[in-house]
Amino acid sequence: MKNATFRQLRVFNEVAKNLSFARAAEALHLTPPAITMQVKELEGHVGMALFERAGKKVSLTTAGEYMLVYTRKILATLKDAEDLAARLQRLETGVLTIGMVGTAKYFVMKLVEEFLQKHKGIELRIAVGNRESLVRMLQENEVDIAIMGRPPKELNTSAEPFAAHPHVFIAAPDHPLAQGGRIGVEELRQYDFIVREKGSGTRVAMENFFANVRLEPRVKMQLHSNETLKQAVMAGLGLGFVSLHTIGFELEGKRIAVLEVENTPVIRAWNVVHTLSKMLSPAAEAFRYFMLEQGEAFMARHFGHHMAFDAKPV
Repeated sequence: MKNATFRQLRVFNEVAKNLSFARAAEALHLTPPAITMQVKELEGHVGMALFERAGKKVSLTTAGEYMLVYTRKILATLKDAEDLAARLQRLETGVLTIGMVGTAKYFVMKLVEEFLQKHKGIELRIAVGNRESLVRMLQENEVDIAIMGRPPKELNTSAEPFAAHPHVFIAAPDHPLAQGGRIGVEELRQYDFIVREKGSGTRVAMENFFANVRLEPRVKMQLHSNETLKQAVMAGLGLGFVSLHTIGFELEGKRIAVLEVENTPVIRAWNVVHTLSKMLSPAAEAFRYFMLEQGEAFMARHFGHHMAFDAKPV
């Protein structure tokens, strides 16, 4: 193992993360043959196969699973050393990896564009996943900072709120409940719901709302993305409960209606999160500061006009 290189470890980690040589090549901006060569060289240093290949299907061997644990520790330690060196030099350069839940992609990209205009020396990478996968990324040091709603209790983290995060009930514009006026919670009992998957922040917020009013929603369908959920609601398959920040275009096009249900919008918070064990690089510190300074005003400019009725924090 003494002749293994950091490049080989990075390639191995990326293939293991994606279980695909092609996707690893795309992520690392290399060719598939180059990825294969790096893995073969690392396997030669280890003396054992790290992957099993059956056609296009790739899986880790037992040796590969053990090696992945140590590879991630080595790469995380190297990243910490690089961040410390940059911190000592006060350099806002290098690679900054931001993780975000899927709901955040509807506004974070514009904020990222504004941030990079002011910090041109930073190379930015974005990782998107549901809450569970984002917690794992934080735990395994795959991201420097995460943008998420409910901070993880599973990890020792710093979570700083930077903007309000309203959630609302939605329906197709021709739905009976979308014809105007306040809606009592009991009126929701007779209608079907399209919901997000278990474990997602949106699903947790919805479940907390219904638990507080002692009502069990009639779940018709469970979906794993905001986009699919919105399409199902627009098709008239049921009501939905979503982040207001995911439906800006649909509201402007009058393709979705926000229902004025009592005690809504349900207000949560968007947070900038990082593990306390991680020393932030100057680039990560700059992004954290930017979000805390600019996030609330940005959200108010782009989404404030949609919040025209009483809100309830949770």
